[in-house]
Amino acid sequence: MKKDLIKEARRYVDNAEKTLSENGRYNPELKLYEDEKYVRAAGHYLWHAVLMALDAVFHVRADRRTRVAVDDYYEAVRKRDRKLLALVNSSYNTMHLSMDHDGNPSKNVCSEGIRLANDIIDRCAKMLA
Repeated sequence: MKKDLIKEARRYVDNAEKTLSENGRYNPELKLYEDEKYVRAAGHYLWHAVLMALDAVFHVRADRRTRVAVDDYYEAVRKRDRKLLALVNSSYNTMHLSMDHDGNPSKNVCSEGIRLANDIIDRCAKMLA
């Protein structure tokens, strides 16, 4: 089950990359995505990938149907791995706030979101090994 969450988290990252590459309409001259709808969708996928990876390790959400505050994730991670906490905090700001809520079209922001998601998933996978 835990490994399945890591695998599913990686699938969400792939979906985010696919969403941006196929639908985002990237303008290389401006280094911006032209359709903020797809930036928001990618940010949403990335943030949920991070939460799945964290659930695999920290069991913050016992039932997928319940809501959990982001502070509960922060608290669980803080107790075990401060470096991971820094990554989670940065990913919250990048994926959830900048991409998902604000629709920030910057290629750099989107690339950083993907990098952070992969780093967090990799770190969580190592914790399970």
